[in-house]
Amino acid sequence: MRFEFYNEGLADVPKLSVDGTVENAVHLSHWQGNETPAHLRADTSTEIALNFVAAHDREEVARGVEVVTNNHFDTDGVLSVWTVLAGEHALDLKERLVAAAEAGDFSEFTGAQGVRASITIQGGDSPVVEGVASPLARRLAGGAGVDEGRAYSVVLPEVERVLTRTDEYEPLWRDEWARIERALESFERGRSRVVEDGESRLSVVTLAPDIYGPSGFKPTRHAAPYTAIAHNARGRVFLICTPTVEGWSYRVDYPYYSWAVTVVRPRVARVRLDRLVERLNGLEPDGAGRWRTDGSELTSAVKFVDAHGVLAASRLEPDAVAAELRAALLQQADAQHAAKAPAQAEA
Repeated sequence: MRFEFYNEGLADVPKLSVDGTVENAVHLSHWQGNETPAHLRADTSTEIALNFVAAHDREEVARGVEVVTNNHFDTDGVLSVWTVLAGEHALDLKERLVAAAEAGDFSEFTGAQGVRASITIQGGDSPVVEGVASPLARRLAGGAGVDEGRAYSVVLPEVERVLTRTDEYEPLWRDEWARIERALESFERGRSRVVEDGESRLSVVTLAPDIYGPSGFKPTRHAAPYTAIAHNARGRVFLICTPTVEGWSYRVDYPYYSWAVTVVRPRVARVRLDRLVERLNGLEPDGAGRWRTDGSELTSAVKFVDAHGVLAASRLEPDAVAAELRAALLQQADAQHAAKAPAQAEA
């Protein structure tokens, strides 16, 4: 088999579509709408690829195709492609492959080695990767920017070394790892904290003022500490509260795995939060922002933003926002339960 980054020339070519999903293909993917064979399904595409190379019927599943493709570049995509190309040899590195894939796609803390390997391949710990932010691809391209297809061609030959000799790539992962480690430590020491509400399945995450360094949170420079949040929050909805000089920055997220079709991790249904947004805007003092529903990221739900869509400082206190969100979630749950009751009675 050979890899070719997806392009229009492959539209009518039979192929294995690994991680991303395209038409006229056998899917090995966890993306929504995938048609992955049921006996191969798993939470990450890398695990699905591992199941494929270990399957006794893999030749039947592959239907004789010669081309492996993907339509985007990230850690899980790279590792799932590499797994299919490496075949049974990839099974020797299963734990390392899955750890890095979970760190990349789900922002999960799977151990230092897995997180560092993912940073090396895709950069950062955000579950949303746009374009190519890979420090490894840049280094292998001589410092020049690369497109996604070129990134695959330079990174794939390096995958096994990244997984087995991760320390050799320290210059590529050091700074991002330090940021992640600082956030994890903030939770461990109680400076940042999570309060769980079991009834509504809401995790209220309050970040320490210094989690972003001495200068504090800058919305145009900083993202949420995804790995630290995923490692500590257990709810089905996260309210992330970040103190700023002028008030509080807020975002509401779903768990960072929940955009994918998962087998082990529980499915998380999206809820309508339009009325919550209307309620919060009614409570919000006049200022520099508005509450808005937000689907710009795979797992984002609500943000308080300025006119340009950048996170802004709200005047509402975390307890007030949490109370409104909790009430909205419970109301949604009650409505769903009431809707199911007649059907259950008829059955």
